[in-house]
Amino acid sequence: MHKTVLDNRPWGSFKQYTLNERSTVKILTINANGKLSKQVHKKRDELWVILDKGIIVEIDDKKIKAKPGDEFFIPKNTTHRLSSKTGGRVLEISFGKFDENDIERIEDVYGRA
Repeated sequence: MHKTVLDNRPWGSFKQYTLNERSTVKILTINANGKLSKQVHKKRDELWVILDKGIIVEIDDKKIKAKPGDEFFIPKNTTHRLSSKTGGRVLEISFGKFDENDIERIEDVYGRA
């Protein structure tokens, strides 16, 4: 399981999400009324850090109205999806061997499942 490290300094603090690990980092921008596929990855875990208001996180059967700063760890083989009525951004850190084709779409409003 992933652990975020908070390091306090005299000038403030920083959060460290990964250290010397094989990882891929993206900022996902979700359009207003956008919805990612309900999906599963076989080869990678993911950490989502919510950057903006209005993001809905689905992990397995749970649906959560996320707030900026919330963190969600999604182990491989776990069903997950992001959506937003207003639009917003999510920092996504993938751990392990990253392959854009490592995606099993279970449900997709854009006809890609």
